[in-house]
Amino acid sequence: MISTLHIKNIGIIEDLNIDLNKGLNVLTGETGAGKTLIIDSLEIISGGRFSKDMIRRGASNSFVEICMYVPESEKAEDGNIIVSREITSSGKNMCKINGRMVTVNELREFMKEFIEIHGQNDNQNLLDSKKHLSYLDSYSGEKIASLKEEYINYYSEYKNILKELKDNLGDEKEKQRKIDLLQYQINEIEEADLKLNEEDELEEQRRVMQNSEKISDSLNTANNLIEENGIDNISMAIRALEKIETIDKKYEEASSSLKNIYYELQEIARDISSYKDDTYFDEEERNNVEERVDLIHSLKRKYGNTIEEILQYKDEIKEELEKIENLEEYNMKLRKRRDELTEKLNLLAKKMHEIRITSSNKLVSDINKELEDLEMKNAKINIKVDYVEDDFFKEGKDIVKFYIITNVGEDEKELSKIASGGEMSRIMLAIKKVLAEFDNTDVLIFDEIDTGISGKAANSVANKLKAISKKHQVLCISHLPNIAAMADYNYFISKNIIEDRTKTQIKLLKETEVIEEIARISSGEVNEVTLKYARELRNKKAS
Repeated sequence: MISTLHIKNIGIIEDLNIDLNKGLNVLTGETGAGKTLIIDSLEIISGGRFSKDMIRRGASNSFVEICMYVPESEKAEDGNIIVSREITSSGKNMCKINGRMVTVNELREFMKEFIEIHGQNDNQNLLDSKKHLSYLDSYSGEKIASLKEEYINYYSEYKNILKELKDNLGDEKEKQRKIDLLQYQINEIEEADLKLNEEDELEEQRRVMQNSEKISDSLNTANNLIEENGIDNISMAIRALEKIETIDKKYEEASSSLKNIYYELQEIARDISSYKDDTYFDEEERNNVEERVDLIHSLKRKYGNTIEEILQYKDEIKEELEKIENLEEYNMKLRKRRDELTEKLNLLAKKMHEIRITSSNKLVSDINKELEDLEMKNAKINIKVDYVEDDFFKEGKDIVKFYIITNVGEDEKELSKIASGGEMSRIMLAIKKVLAEFDNTDVLIFDEIDTGISGKAANSVANKLKAISKKHQVLCISHLPNIAAMADYNYFISKNIIEDRTKTQIKLLKETEVIEEIARISSGEVNEVTLKYARELRNKKAS
């Protein structure tokens, strides 16, 4: 249930806190006092549309927040759920559920579980044909519950098997396509005969080829300088030092060092000479290296960033290919189980269809009786249960939709196609009265449910709202004394001018004030006659 509603800067509402209670909460007040703005605020916090024109003049944002007490819900912390939505004049939305930011769509889906609004602009679940099946099944009760539970268990296994067959390539065409692809990839990698570190060696070889002329010229220059001047000059220097090496040990050491350099230089000269032989490449060699490098780059684009990754990928797809080729026996078992489940699901779906047909006829009869009580004698509800042969749904093979004829001689239409407003609210009231025992929605909100009714119909609406409020928290805006008299809690909405601005205010009425308010809305005046009438209505509620 909603324990507190906080509204700020919406229309003539500046800052309003409403503490609500269990049972039937009725809001009354003069026209234009802000009653509809309260319903609008509940629609906003339920994820409904918001117009920037609704922001109070001079304010930069609007804010709606509710605290719901739902002790049995897993989504509630300590039984409380706090939901807020702030909208700025620039159009920015900030929605939160227990402090966690969510999108408007997430907010809408979340709130559908707790609040239903039935009024001029919104009849959420009634207009949602996806909910019609759950309405019918709730009414069917235990007759269908066990079958449905069994069906859902089989359906879950059935869907898992279909997915596994798809993943396991249980489809023969898909399987062959996958085998062909894997075999092609394996052959392409194996034919390349890749070697680890091969790419580095090829790249180095290619760099040498691309710079072969420059390398050859440099090697020739170095070799000529060493052989023509370097070795001969060092040789003559050694002979000169040999003449004095006996005179002092330092001359002997210098001579020895120079001899080492001489031998090293000879070795370097031989290496440079051999390098020159490696710098010649014919055109075929160049082409072979370029083609090999291109092949490796092509394989890297397809199968991995390195040769090691490509070879690892080859091993993986070899294992996958072997697995696919050995899957047929396992897939045959899955197909057999799928066929068994199909038979079971068809049998259960047929039984549920028969129950739904029987229950729908009784539910139609019960709802139409309620509509008669609500002075909608010409309105006739019909429920169509269409059995779909070629498909399974999560809860059977039925598509359930509510239809209605609102006036004699008119065509039958889907419930979602008729006009909303007081008429729709009363239809919803009739359905909710029949289903009150089974419906799990915590809060039901009715706006303008009393439009165009009086007398017997008004009493009937009041009695039905009271009956529903035994199982749900009900909020109702009303102009009828019959409904106000039936309330467990009465709230008076008024507007006052404070500091040159109109502001909405709300007050929870005491019993004497309730009698006076019932008298006021019954005739527009409070006098002995209307007070007596108000007490009589209130006594009916007590009895």
